[in-house]
Amino acid sequence: MSNGSAPVWVLAEEQDGIVPEVCLELLGKAKELGDLLGASVEVVLLGDISEDQLMKLYHAGATIVYKVFYPGFDKFQTEILAEVISSLVREHQPQIMLIGSTFLGRELAPLLAAKLNTGLTAHCLDLILDDRGILEQWIPAYGGLISITCPDERPQIATIARGVFPAPKPDASLTGKQVSVSPPDNDKSKVKTLEIIQIDPEGVPLEEAQTVVAGGAGAGSLEGWKDIENLAEVLNAALGSTRPVVDEGWIDLETMIGQSGKMVHPDLYIGVGLSGEQQHMVGIAGAKVMVAINNDPDSPIFQQVDLGIVEDCREFIPIFINKLKENKG
Repeated sequence: MSNGSAPVWVLAEEQDGIVPEVCLELLGKAKELGDLLGASVEVVLLGDISEDQLMKLYHAGATIVYKVFYPGFDKFQTEILAEVISSLVREHQPQIMLIGSTFLGRELAPLLAAKLNTGLTAHCLDLILDDRGILEQWIPAYGGLISITCPDERPQIATIARGVFPAPKPDASLTGKQVSVSPPDNDKSKVKTLEIIQIDPEGVPLEEAQTVVAGGAGAGSLEGWKDIENLAEVLNAALGSTRPVVDEGWIDLETMIGQSGKMVHPDLYIGVGLSGEQQHMVGIAGAKVMVAINNDPDSPIFQQVDLGIVEDCREFIPIFINKLKENKG
């Protein structure tokens, strides 16, 4: 059952001095749930941010921001952070905790669920309250969507990727307060950060791209994959991938689109050598126009796109690239 007016929490983190977009998106959803439950929305912030960034949290609906930042703070020491956050949970008893599917969020979420003896649903595509106030956490499975609930234990924890929910419109009339969290009693960690190396992503970020070209196992080989990379370059598009391509080692995990990857919302999506597996297709649901290139006319992907091209991508893509270059010339 619902915990009455127990708060709804969002776990936020500092990244390069700012709050990631996914945290603001989750605040918007948390406020929607909180309004339905008659509950406040509160944030657990990992790291130090500027006053301007703090105001973004307030204007998105946060009434309290619990700031976890102390001498020796290290967000890579997730064992210590999980202990700090779980202590806060036991003290304040939130009924729901929403966590962004960032690298840190994906590592912390299962640690918190285990420490708090509660449920966790990963990669949620929607969050709905049932008539009892229980959170229905919807994920893709079995060829469709299923809901998972945690009726007895609290908090109900869910992870959500960037782009699943829209960012809320800032409301400058909203305000809140910041509460500093005491440092942990035991700061001995099995992990010690020796060095942080920042790698700047190449090309257009997937989540912000107006055009996305995504390739699948139909590329056939690394040579075929290079053709898909060239197509993305010619179109000035972001390059996405599927799990089989990542497993082959043709491209990094960061490019994977789908349930366990990134959510994209381009004006134009071109899928090359893809079968249309649900785990990938949920990641492109926000695309305005979808095009697929596949040599199998019965491929499921053709039932899900606006335009289908039945061709062997290994033969079609080089010709397509040449035509594009001719038109540009």
